[in-house]
Amino acid sequence: MSTPSIGELSVCKRDGREVTFDPQRIEVALRKAFRAERSADRPTAEETLPTEIENDIQAIVQSVVEAAAEANRETTIGVEQVQDIVEIGLMKRQHYRVSRRYILYRSEQARVRAVRQQDSDLLDRPGNGNEAAATSNIPFYVTLEPGVRVPFDATRLERFLTSIPAASASEVSTSDIIDEVIRSGFDGMTTDDLARSLVLSTRCRIERDPAFDRLAAALQLSILYRQALGVTQTAADFERVYRDRFEHFLIEGIREGRLSEQLREFDLAKLTAALQPLRDTQFRYLGVQTIYDRYLLHVDGRRIETPQYFWMRVSMGLALAESADSRTDRAIEFYRLLSSFRFTSATPTLFNSGTCHPQLSSCYLTTVQDDLEDIFACISDNAMLSKWAGGLGNDWTNVRATGSLIKGTNGTSQGVIPFLKVVNDAAVAVNQGGKRKGAVCAYMEPWHLDFEEFLDLRKNTGDDRRRTHDMHTASWIPDLFMQRLRDGGTWTLFSPQEVPDLHDTYGKAFQERYEHYERQAEAGKIKQHRQVPAVDLWRKLLTRTFETGHPWVTFKDPSNIRSPQDHVGVVHSSNLCTEILLNTSQDETAVCNLGSINLAEHIVDGKLDHQRLCETVTTAMRMLDNVIDINFYPTPKSKNANTRHRPVGLGMMGFQDALQRLGISYASEAAIQFADESAEAISYYAILASSNLAKERGTYQTYNGSKWDRGLLPIDTLELLQQERGETLDVDRGSTLDWQPVREAIAEHGMRNSNCLAIAPTATISTIIGVTQSIEPTYKYLYAKSNLSGDFIQVHADLVEELKRRELWNAGLLDELKYHDGTLAEMPSIPQDIKELFCSAFEIDPRWLIEAAARRQKWIDQGQSLNLYVAQPSGKAIDAMYQHAWKQGLKTTYYLRSLAATQVEKSTVDVNRHGIQPRWMKSASSSSSIRVDRASATSGSVCSIDDPDCEACQ
Repeated sequence: MSTPSIGELSVCKRDGREVTFDPQRIEVALRKAFRAERSADRPTAEETLPTEIENDIQAIVQSVVEAAAEANRETTIGVEQVQDIVEIGLMKRQHYRVSRRYILYRSEQARVRAVRQQDSDLLDRPGNGNEAAATSNIPFYVTLEPGVRVPFDATRLERFLTSIPAASASEVSTSDIIDEVIRSGFDGMTTDDLARSLVLSTRCRIERDPAFDRLAAALQLSILYRQALGVTQTAADFERVYRDRFEHFLIEGIREGRLSEQLREFDLAKLTAALQPLRDTQFRYLGVQTIYDRYLLHVDGRRIETPQYFWMRVSMGLALAESADSRTDRAIEFYRLLSSFRFTSATPTLFNSGTCHPQLSSCYLTTVQDDLEDIFACISDNAMLSKWAGGLGNDWTNVRATGSLIKGTNGTSQGVIPFLKVVNDAAVAVNQGGKRKGAVCAYMEPWHLDFEEFLDLRKNTGDDRRRTHDMHTASWIPDLFMQRLRDGGTWTLFSPQEVPDLHDTYGKAFQERYEHYERQAEAGKIKQHRQVPAVDLWRKLLTRTFETGHPWVTFKDPSNIRSPQDHVGVVHSSNLCTEILLNTSQDETAVCNLGSINLAEHIVDGKLDHQRLCETVTTAMRMLDNVIDINFYPTPKSKNANTRHRPVGLGMMGFQDALQRLGISYASEAAIQFADESAEAISYYAILASSNLAKERGTYQTYNGSKWDRGLLPIDTLELLQQERGETLDVDRGSTLDWQPVREAIAEHGMRNSNCLAIAPTATISTIIGVTQSIEPTYKYLYAKSNLSGDFIQVHADLVEELKRRELWNAGLLDELKYHDGTLAEMPSIPQDIKELFCSAFEIDPRWLIEAAARRQKWIDQGQSLNLYVAQPSGKAIDAMYQHAWKQGLKTTYYLRSLAATQVEKSTVDVNRHGIQPRWMKSASSSSSIRVDRASATSGSVCSIDDPDCEACQ
């Protein structure tokens, strides 16, 4: 088809009329805009513009002509499209002030049209005359803009709601929602107030049915679209506007200093074509609200980013490490993976990718030296790392104990505790750039003389100057302590400056040196030491965990013995969430880069889809590896460690969702087997992907001499742990895949990354995509979710769908579910097979969680954030639970959780209908200490603490 001439072109007006295209009108409008900007309050109509501006005007007009000619091949270009092209043309040529005037002018005209339309709607209503606005039927007036008020019109709200597909669900009554809006309305409320009221009115009904969740998500998206696009999803040309505004978003983000100039280097037309606006409908309400509140870029509070722009911006930022000729294609590959919810990068990556400060890493681990200068340098580093959204793990075992001699001043040390108070307060002050709470965890080995006071840091009683209410703590326990505990032995505490090598030794070497120092202490050659029964120290540790949730229990020896990097250092601690296990030293702050696979999205036709999983893992590993080269490093030590070793941590989420799609109860042998097979598959594809990256990009610097180089994979290191302990490790060693190709690839190409796998908590990113956290069982099936976005009632959509399928879901059952605090075990109306499939965290014996974790751990080169859930107090059970975790070779555990203090509101529940009070509501008795038995137990509990969702890692 030949290109039409200018005289043959036409433009479609907003009312649908087609008129002849006149490029001179664009020229005149542009000249007026430039003259108005140049002369400010003294516009001169005939002012001659500089040649360069005239050239830019002609270029912009020509781009409009070309677009109109292209559009007229099949259709007619619209007025809004013409204005979009003009706006982009002004921005590209850096006429930002003129562009701003132009944008404000367009916005003003849009508001004028809206007012006129509302007036027209009111006048056209049947039975209304011109005096309709003054009738008593109008509950209040709505302020469109300062000085412009119109009567509230319920029919317009009804038309808007019914135009949203999610409102057409049979479970949804739009009239009820509008009535709620009217009841909560007030005179003078703005259109933004109305939009928020619609969301709140819908959100409070989510507990009734997931259909309200979908509608609330759509309404929240409408608020977002108005800010970012100027239209809602009900607009006829919504998808076109969505794509057309992408370039506007990039230009505005760069101009406002939110986005990197490097994003201009992509083929923007190709990226725009790859956008899939309909994928926004995948979000549940809480996911939309979470990204709106904390992830989407904004300027002066106005969001300039939509969900698909967000995924594309993250993808573009991660593709900057690719070669120039493949950068755009890689960005599209990354975008398709992220936007499909098959994989999600960690929160720091989502926050900062593509921005001017791309701090994309999740976790930082440091070892504090026994030196005042280094102590405060570490605190300073903590502040810088936390500012850019990093979660922190500090190892404090090196620092001398209370009462130790300070040679320089001939004084005595106050020990570790006063410094930890400073660390705590610094974390509160530097709250991750104002986006979420700063978070740090302090680690200490149990042979340190200050360890007993370290256990008291989170108590609510005692000297508050020696308490850290906002900081996490964790114990770094060697195997020798657990063996002494089992055998009823004694344990000796030392000050580290007198036993300097204990901190850097593990396994048999630790045992030899520890026993040597015990003999020296008995001979009077060590000044500071104290002996206690191992069971007494263990009892105090468990008592504090019972009371406060801290310290977490982590194990030094398996973390080191199975580390791939044992040839170049020692793992002195884990991170904030106990899944990262990397070497630290005076010269290196360990860094890890995280992302998680949505396991539920890889269950296809009732089984794990290996081809789909392989594709996901391969792309995800490339994205994680790119983080290392793109990353903004807040400290030199972090850059040194990350570029030398290149560790990444690929994890998973949606584990229980995957089990439910397979029809498997978490509390079953089948679940343990699936944990084994799914972890093996992820490990297989991740290690192979890292080796293939090494073939393309080269091995990491310290590869030579590593376990990878020595032909040892994670599964092989179980035998090493067994040898060091000198006792059998009762973990199934079976596999389902042929690992020989992986071994051959490593032997030929090496590894790109020192570490590949770590299962993080995923508290926030799992919320964004709407699946269960990490490897967690479902907390409850109806519960109050509290985070920085607010308080939300959540109902489990899959459970409701299953109950609907069996025609069981109704208001009475919802009432009963509330009464039982969102758990099914004691609900007589629920069939047994549903109870088993949808068992909640507190209905599962912790041994099932530990056994599943042990099966995963054999495939993982780092650790996993393993929460343990118990429903009723029993010190005996807690003791047995942790000892069982150690015997199974686990490297770390995380929170010990009981029922949350926040439960589902029962003010609308008739408790007399449901008979006996459920056991979940009975207050548990507790004591000030825990009696520890070395006998086994199968059930137990801990004191009640709030549901602790760590959001610092992901």
